[in-house]
Amino acid sequence: MQPRVHLIPAHEYRRDRWRNGRGWTREIHAQGADPWDWRLSIAEVEAPAAFSRFPGVDRELVLLEGEGLELVFADGGRQALQPPHQRLRFDGERAVEGLPQGGRATCFNLMWRREVVEAQLWHRPMVGTMVVFTDPGSTWVLHLLTGRVVFNGDAAGLPPLAAGDTALLGAGQARTRHAFDGSGEALLVRIDPRRAAQ
Repeated sequence: MQPRVHLIPAHEYRRDRWRNGRGWTREIHAQGADPWDWRLSIAEVEAPAAFSRFPGVDRELVLLEGEGLELVFADGGRQALQPPHQRLRFDGERAVEGLPQGGRATCFNLMWRREVVEAQLWHRPMVGTMVVFTDPGSTWVLHLLTGRVVFNGDAAGLPPLAAGDTALLGAGQARTRHAFDGSGEALLVRIDPRRAAQ
């Protein structure tokens, strides 16, 4: 049986160089067979660079570090991600170049196949006890930006989360309650199976 809480410390993220040599990807987690259904990673943009295109995929970028990242789309759109933690959701089909301000920018990168799953992302303060309910087939993600998180209940024996760490919160055969005490700031992501059209 898969654990309902899966911790991924930041030092376990796999770090790969971009083929164009202008940045790095630190993969946090990819869910599903090849190709994945959804994927979490951190992009380190070291120079102006074209981003890979992902047909059938939606994505959301959140600025984590740096003075900003300007996204220049081939269709004429432009959007600057500015500190602290500005974010943008866009279609993976769009051709886009990232221009890091001040020489370097680091972004949280959430991607999901729109025909398979739905995704929502929030930037939240971590204050005291928080509770998340996960339904069967769905996953919540807690990516800690700053501070510390300690899990309660069935997960009380797990190590605490530190800044940069990630936790995947799943369910068993029934709806599952996850409780944790925290301080600092976090990104919360909810991934649900795509509902069939009525």
